[in-house]
Amino acid sequence: MAPAMTSLRTLGSSDLAVSPLSLGGNVFGWTADESQSFAVLDAYAAAGGNFIDTADVYSAWIDGNKGGESETIIGKWLAARGNRDEIVVATKVGAHPDYPGLSAANIKAAAEESLRRLGTDHIDLYYTHKDDTSVPVEEIVTALDDLVKAGKVRAVAASNLTAERLKQSLDFAERENLAPYVAIQPHYNLVSRDTYEGALQDTAEAAGVSAAPYFSLASGFLTGKYRPGGTVDSARAEGAGKHLTTERGRRVLGALDTVAKAHGAEPATVALAWLLTRPTVVSPIASARTLEQLPALLAVTDLTLTEEDVRLLTDASA
Repeated sequence: MAPAMTSLRTLGSSDLAVSPLSLGGNVFGWTADESQSFAVLDAYAAAGGNFIDTADVYSAWIDGNKGGESETIIGKWLAARGNRDEIVVATKVGAHPDYPGLSAANIKAAAEESLRRLGTDHIDLYYTHKDDTSVPVEEIVTALDDLVKAGKVRAVAASNLTAERLKQSLDFAERENLAPYVAIQPHYNLVSRDTYEGALQDTAEAAGVSAAPYFSLASGFLTGKYRPGGTVDSARAEGAGKHLTTERGRRVLGALDTVAKAHGAEPATVALAWLLTRPTVVSPIASARTLEQLPALLAVTDLTLTEEDVRLLTDASA
């Protein structure tokens, strides 16, 4: 097992101190059942991890699931371990089939459901899951601030929105003295840089907003287990395998192999370590379905890339 994650980092202007690896809860109740999920959560917490990411919609895409399965498992685990105050729980609103969109009424109703499933009286970090451009940012930001004022949410954040809407939201919050977004959750990794780098990253950096990227390992592609001619038994194999067909994907694999070999590290560890060198990135999100997948993720805290390593990876992924 990797060394303990003792170096906590602060999320934006909040008082939330989080570990440099956020454990993704998308697999809980999907490809990991309750006992498997508990085992992964236990190992992550034992290594000093304290930042768990989920959403109210996880995993409504599975036949027989309604959404909220991941939150329910995490809630049961928190209750069983009695460690609620030690864990920073992040969840999201806006994509649950019964609570779609970001109207003020929907945000507040969905939050109550998330609190119930998580078995807690507060959510540490509450994200809008995807932007809802039919709702003015003023309504969204005010509704989120109401939850903060009520003590039901400690800090607010946003995922999947444009630089323009982020700026409008931040400006309105500052003007009206409301809770500002302290974090953003972009789709960002070595083979998917275009959606974050540029205006969105610049806006976040200028405002002191932290990033917690999702798909940090490109659905598993950056673990190195996907190779030309090979097959991988995974629910996410199709999404990950597509990167093998691109020149960029093959270049990145080669660079990952080179850096991993130099450090005696796993490709996944290197991919996460590269993200931690990027402006604004505080805690990449990665999920583990099994205990065997976890050590390579936790090891990111013990890997320091050289300037040459970073340049090699950055150039390969350009």
